[in-house]
Amino acid sequence: METGIVKFFNETKGYGFIKDANSEKEYFVHASGLIDRINEDDEVTFELAEGKRGLNAVNVKLA
Repeated sequence: METGIVKFFNETKGYGFIKDANSEKEYFVHASGLIDRINEDDEVTFELAEGKRGLNAVNVKLA
């Protein structure tokens, strides 16, 4: 499990980005990869999965 902070999330469009706490990398997150409802600046845990354009955050839940 990775940890990070929600940098941006647009609930209407159903996507956003999570900044990894360890590597400072940013990962795309889609609403289909959420377990909990998230908002900007929330601390979350997540897993990484290969998507169409690189790694995506999946199984995202509040920390």
